[in-house]
Amino acid sequence: MEKRHPLPPFTLETAIEKIQLAEDAWNSRNPERVALAYTIDSEWRNRTQFINGRAEIIGFLTGKWEKELHYKLRKEYWAHAGNRIAVRFEYEYQNEAGKWFRAYGNENWEFNEDGLMQRRFACINDAEITEGERKFK
Repeated sequence: MEKRHPLPPFTLETAIEKIQLAEDAWNSRNPERVALAYTIDSEWRNRTQFINGRAEIIGFLTGKWEKELHYKLRKEYWAHAGNRIAVRFEYEYQNEAGKWFRAYGNENWEFNEDGLMQRRFACINDAEITEGERKFK
């Protein structure tokens, strides 16, 4: 059985470690690497999309990073309990037309006993910014 440490139940320190691991994976912009942190049948809600399983996660992220160029993400601890972690995040990207955006949001994560994320619910809003307003360069 595959395990992704740290495992639940999370302490403050292990929740923060799990968040940093997720941030690092997402910033790699490697869909296969990101998908390995999720269960085979993981459930996502991402904005208005419902995504199920690693294959759909890989397809979704591949398309996302083809459109969201120069993607850079920061995640921040919000809360945790047992096998759940809540984070707030923001990321910046440039679209294909050259416009810059900053996305803000919250995620609720639920993990199985092996430390794989089985459920991810994300609420995300995008705001257009100028290149000079970028935080993450």
